[in-house]
Amino acid sequence: MRIAVTGSTGFLGSALVRSLLADGHQVVRLVRHRGRTGPQADGTTAIGWNPLRMEIDRAGLAGVEAVVHLAGAGVGDHRWTEAYKREIRESRVLGTETLAAALAAADTPPRVLVSASAVGYYGQTGDRVIDERSPAGDDFLAGVCVEWEAAARPAAAAGIRVVHPRTGLVLATGGGAGARLFPLFKLGLGGRLGSGDQYWSFISLADEVAALRFLIDRKDIEGPVNLTAPQPVTNRELTAAVGRMLGRPTPFPVPETVLKAVLGELAVEVAGSHRVLPARLTEAGFRFRHPDVESAVRAAL
Repeated sequence: MRIAVTGSTGFLGSALVRSLLADGHQVVRLVRHRGRTGPQADGTTAIGWNPLRMEIDRAGLAGVEAVVHLAGAGVGDHRWTEAYKREIRESRVLGTETLAAALAAADTPPRVLVSASAVGYYGQTGDRVIDERSPAGDDFLAGVCVEWEAAARPAAAAGIRVVHPRTGLVLATGGGAGARLFPLFKLGLGGRLGSGDQYWSFISLADEVAALRFLIDRKDIEGPVNLTAPQPVTNRELTAAVGRMLGRPTPFPVPETVLKAVLGELAVEVAGSHRVLPARLTEAGFRFRHPDVESAVRAAL
């Protein structure tokens, strides 16, 4: 299958591309640097786009049967200034609008667009159990996710099957939150964040990639799908699991006041709670390799 991927050089995109290539698929990367287009050393082909300018190489998408859209500014990469919040939103909404319009206008549109979203869609939900039927929240990230998903509507209107994987905390050492958390634990500096009672809905990198590929292949699935392990845990429980795996104590809690001083508005997300279940994946028969926090942390480390 010929599959286009945005965000293909990122932490998650790189893992997905490796998996697709290993199984013999043709991969088209969408890249922002025009000088890096054309055939690549890894066997992929790169085409240009500029999501903020809403520019894309439409001819380069010819023959693509599936698209996985993962591009977007990292939520945890910087302090949330007003300028960076605007970048978080525009990188997702404008990029999705650009891609969806191009796919909808194609002579032969792809069969499926897997367009990323996040569990931030639900807002802060405490210990309440959430699945795909739950409503959107009312905070900044929830608003971004609502707009992000809505931006793909032109593709759906053109008859393309559109899926929105709402991803939780991806546990891995190579990127995401794990790349920041695990080194602290190795130094003996890990500890619960805030109260530690907030739920973190996690997923292993292997399960995230497998779930994305599952959504590409399953013709009967569209709309929102939670990509989280079936057993969400509290921050306190995740902290303890990492400490056990590394043989490191976790004695130093980070008070919420310190988080707010260091992270600003981003601290709301770090100390926030999402107890999200992957109802639609489970109902569709997806098998998690790492359904619990112990196996997911072991795989990450």
